[in-house]
Parts: sequence; structure tokens; C-alpha cells
Amino acid sequence: MRDQAEELRMKMLRNQNRLGRSIAVVSGKGGVGKSNFSINFTTTLSGQGKKVVLIDMDIGMGNIHILLGKSVSSNLKDYLVGDQSLESVMFEGPNDLQYISGGSGLNGVMEWTEDMFDRLIEAFEYLQKNFDYIVFDMGAGATSQTLDLLVSVDDIIVITTAEPTSITDAYSMMKYIYYKDSEKNFFLICNRAFTDEEGLDTTGRLKLAMSKFLSKEITVLGVLPEDSVVRKAVREQIPFSILYPQAEITKKLKKITSAFTDFDDAEEVIPKHNKFISRLKSLFSHRGVR
Repeated sequence: MRDQAEELRMKMLRNQNRLGRSIAVVSGKGGVGKSNFSINFTTTLSGQGKKVVLIDMDIGMGNIHILLGKSVSSNLKDYLVGDQSLESVMFEGPNDLQYISGGSGLNGVMEWTEDMFDRLIEAFEYLQKNFDYIVFDMGAGATSQTLDLLVSVDDIIVITTAEPTSITDAYSMMKYIYYKDSEKNFFLICNRAFTDEEGLDTTGRLKLAMSKFLSKEITVLGVLPEDSVVRKAVREQIPFSILYPQAEITKKLKKITSAFTDFDDAEEVIPKHNKFISRLKSLFSHRGVR
């Protein structure tokens, strides 16, 4: 009983002092189901009582709102250029999930001005104080426009498939980020696997490569199967985890989500400072924005 009381006290203390965790969902190549994972992962987190905001960072090709069957009147670009408030570019999805659309033409605001940078930092500081998780659905690959954000976030979730090109690109992505920040937390998922064995072989090979060549340990979250309900849900523009709650892929996604939150719960009780914001400010200052 005393152990349970102490665990509850520590958890309450942590929740009172913590800032929202920043997560980037990435892939080495397109076509691996990254955005679909981002939507269903965040929807599942929200369904577990977490406060979650999903930000579409697929530059110029944002499709989060389309996969959710929504039309949006404003997006991240509108906020950054000062045309809209942060609240007016946030929309509600399933399970009280909040999301911000990237919108088309977002690449036009990647030539940062000081005002844009200030608004970006102001938004992230607000979101960290008001949400448990800030999840960025990144575009495929890494570009100079997205590297600063990838290096700054707390965690990287890497989506791969069993295809050789996807495995190679996923490794290249992790190696690229690792050389910028060797302490980064990497979480790996094999998506669209035809069998569990195929998925575990894929994640095992990547985990071994990171350990052998970079001396970096990564966390394998699990395997998601190739499942026809995913395509059906995309056509219906409803997350498969909502439309097909009893599907095998939904059950495995819930396990993956729980595995991630278990890791998060094991982190330090009180963060010493806002690492996400401080890293982002430092990187942007080196680029001469400020």
C-alpha cells in the first residue's frame, strides 16, 4: 500500500511540474503509412485521456485534415505570417484530439523572419503548457527546413516497412539525426508487415545496425500488420482505430501506444528546463534568424 501511495504521489508531482513532450514522427521514404500512423497514434493517446495536439509538418503536402475527413479554413502558415491566432488554426478531431493543418504552400514561409520565429516559439511554449503531447507529422526524409525541429524534439518515432529501400532509408534518417544529437530517443515501428516474424526481423536488423555501427540503443515499440481495414478507413476518412476498434491492427496499436507512454512515465519527475524550446532557439540563432 505504501508503495502504491508513493507511486501515485510521484506521478501527481510529475504531472504538476512537467511540460508537454514533443515528438516527431518520421520515415526515410514516403509510402510507409506515416501520416496514417500519426493520426491513429494521437487518436489513441487522446482516447487514453491524454491531451494531444497533432501538427502537420508535411511541407506543402499536408493531408492530416483530409485523412480525418475535415475541411479547414486556416493552417499553420496563416498563424506564422500573423493572419490568424493560434486558437483559430487549431481544430478538433476524434477523442478530443486537437490538430493543426500544414496546408498547401507552407514551404513559402520557411524563409524565417524574426516575427515568424517569435510566433513559432510562442505557440510551442503555449502548447507545452497546455498539452501532454505535441506530435509533429513530418514530411518524408529530412530537409534543411525540418532538421532544426527534428534535432530539437524530445523523441523521434521512426516508421519503416520491411522493404529493403525503406529499411535503408530509415537507418539513414536515424544516423543523420544521431550525428546531430547522439542522446536523442529513437522509437521504431515496422508498419504494413505481412507477418509478425517479418516485422520483428526488420526492427531487429535496424536495432542491431544502430548498436553495431553507432553504439546507439533504440527502442522497438512493435509491429503493425498489413490490414485491409486501413484502406477502408482511409476511404471513409475515419481513423481505423475509431472505425474498427476490434481489428487486430487496432489492438496492436494500443499496445504500441501503451509501450510509449510507459517509457514516458519512467522519465525524470521534474524536468530541469525546457529542452525543446532552448534547443530550438539555439539552432535558429546559429542560422542567423535572431
